[in-house]
Amino acid sequence: MSYFFDPETRTRKELLPGIATRTFWGERMLLSLVDFQPGAAIPPHSHPHEQVGMMLAGEMRLTIAGETRQVRSGDVYVVPGGVEHCVAVGDAVAQCIEAFSPVREEYKFPD
Repeated sequence: MSYFFDPETRTRKELLPGIATRTFWGERMLLSLVDFQPGAAIPPHSHPHEQVGMMLAGEMRLTIAGETRQVRSGDVYVVPGGVEHCVAVGDAVAQCIEAFSPVREEYKFPD
């Protein structure tokens, strides 16, 4: 098992048009580095995993359980498991990092 990774060498996996991720995981947690192109969107959805994220660059409109906020670089958000949420990105590139627990098996992309 490797303990160190270079995100730049990790394969990007397209989740939806204009949204790609690079993922890293252990036994109980998965980290996702997500890149958004301008105008990208994630429709309303939920999953059983707890999700914690931080905007690294740019901004997006995030709705969690009906509450909407403009999330900017440095902002942190928490989505409890089973809670509906969605994302809309504006006119600029955005990037965030998100942790999921337990591991989202469908996000374990082989390199």
